[in-house]
Amino acid sequence: MDDLKAKYLDAIGAAADEATLEDLRVQAVGKKGEISLKMRELGGMSPEERQVAGPALNALKDEITSALAAKKVALADAALDERLKLEWLDVTLPARDRRAGTVHPVSQVWEECTAIFADMGFAVAEGPQVEDDWYNFDALNIPSHHPARAEMDTFYMHRAEGDNRPPHVLRTHTSPVQIRSMQAQGAPIRVIAPGRVYRADYDQTHTPMFHQIEGLAIDRDISMANLKWVLEEFFSAYFGTSVKTRFRASHFPFTEPSAEVDIQCSWEGGTVKVGEGDDWLEVLGSGMVHPKVLSAAGVDPAVWQGFAFGMGIDRIAMLKYGIPDLRAFFDSDLRWLRHYGFSALQVPTIRGGV
Repeated sequence: MDDLKAKYLDAIGAAADEATLEDLRVQAVGKKGEISLKMRELGGMSPEERQVAGPALNALKDEITSALAAKKVALADAALDERLKLEWLDVTLPARDRRAGTVHPVSQVWEECTAIFADMGFAVAEGPQVEDDWYNFDALNIPSHHPARAEMDTFYMHRAEGDNRPPHVLRTHTSPVQIRSMQAQGAPIRVIAPGRVYRADYDQTHTPMFHQIEGLAIDRDISMANLKWVLEEFFSAYFGTSVKTRFRASHFPFTEPSAEVDIQCSWEGGTVKVGEGDDWLEVLGSGMVHPKVLSAAGVDPAVWQGFAFGMGIDRIAMLKYGIPDLRAFFDSDLRWLRHYGFSALQVPTIRGGV
């Protein structure tokens, strides 16, 4: 046993790699290793001999096993030291550049509009995107036969068979927020309602989901003149130049009188320049809130009156930042986002004299 001990301890100490160490383990304590074979010989010994040889063999096996484990750890540490000598990193060097994300044009324009209208005293109101049929249509004086209520234009939520309640819809405009705001606050009131809206349409200037911002101002003596001032001040601040507006008579169920609003512009080389020239570009619909809408919201139309308007956030973003296709807003193309996106530190500012 002393010879075996000396033999394997010397070999283990001289082993230069883990493969050699594994060979030594097999030779010594493997299934057919020398120490394992010696332990099999215990069966042929007398009880007195086994009493002496058994503990000695077990001690030898434990000592060899411990030496193997210690050598394996030493070899691993040596390999790591060698690797660290070859593979090193200067932690004092500047970090590698990481491409920063950008603010989506819709988010940027949303914040710009909110800042401008806030400076004119408008609060921000919000409402659900899945709307009750009454809030989305009936309360806004939209009759049951109106084309906007057809399934080809509006997304209706599924009702179980036998459930005869009017279906909920994905809101087609943010005007229901005006009803909810007047119900909750009453009059006077001055709010804007930016948010997502949904319509069954898809082409270069229409998408099934897009963004609108509605404006509402109710008081005792508000007129169309106030509406014109608010819109001209908004567009002048938004585009950073004096912008004139033109009102054209139109019809909307929820306003009376109603007007389409154009802004002054010029066309040069296929691009539009706002605030100059002799051309006009339609940008939104507006008008004086219909008495039936006020009544539906719990506001007495004999005492209160006011104006409302609505415009597409995506559309005015396209107009200001020269984006040609509305569908690209929702394609998640990183190249497009990096080109048209804004720095997170590029805080919206109000330009002009609001």
